[in-house]
Amino acid sequence: MLHGLWKLTWIEIKVFLREPMGAVGTIVVPVLLFVALGRFAIFKPATPSSVLSGYSHINLAVLVSILISVSTVLSLVTIISIYREGGILKRLRATPLRPQTILSAHVIVKLILTAVTMALMFLAGKNYFPPGVHVPWFSFTIALLLSTWSILSIGFLIASMVPTARFAQPLGAIILYPMVAFSGLFFPLEILPPVFRAITRIIPFTYAVNLLNGIWNGDGWLPHLGDVAALVILFLIFTALSARVFRWE
Repeated sequence: MLHGLWKLTWIEIKVFLREPMGAVGTIVVPVLLFVALGRFAIFKPATPSSVLSGYSHINLAVLVSILISVSTVLSLVTIISIYREGGILKRLRATPLRPQTILSAHVIVKLILTAVTMALMFLAGKNYFPPGVHVPWFSFTIALLLSTWSILSIGFLIASMVPTARFAQPLGAIILYPMVAFSGLFFPLEILPPVFRAITRIIPFTYAVNLLNGIWNGDGWLPHLGDVAALVILFLIFTALSARVFRWE
């Protein structure tokens, strides 16, 4: 099983790299955005004096990281849709590989690409931080991988609903970007009506933003165990839903 998983993962990486535009959009664009905006952004968060003052600017590292996750999920939705429409999923399922192995290979590829993108962000952006400022890149990368892993479960659910590959990215964007907007990244969730606040508690982006912000600002993992638990639980819920509705052909 592990041999088959590794072999399929390596094949999927090579397939991804054969399409230059996919690599540029997933890896290069977030890094360039981070570097370009890093010339003007202040990475250290402001001291809040009111409910909204803490949102006078957006944490650029968290913003770009969330965009990396969204790009990763949209890439997953697209490739799954293309494989289904082209009959590749059907042929893969006919092989000795288990369905869990096939889908796990796609998840591993996306997590590897996320880690590579974060490494490039660190190398490209380290010159923009003041001397002596400690940036918790390792913990932040782990937090991003955990967040992306959880959000990818939504990607499989979206991929199950997409009729054709042509509509994969537009439909994925319509579903994912509103989730980002109501994740607490751009404004505090406390200003939302109770119904909308309840909705934000069932999407991984809310907990991902809280976790990433906390780790970036120097928090340990202990204060964010609730966020970690929520990401794991939501992953299990969305994965269970995907397993019931996922179409192989």
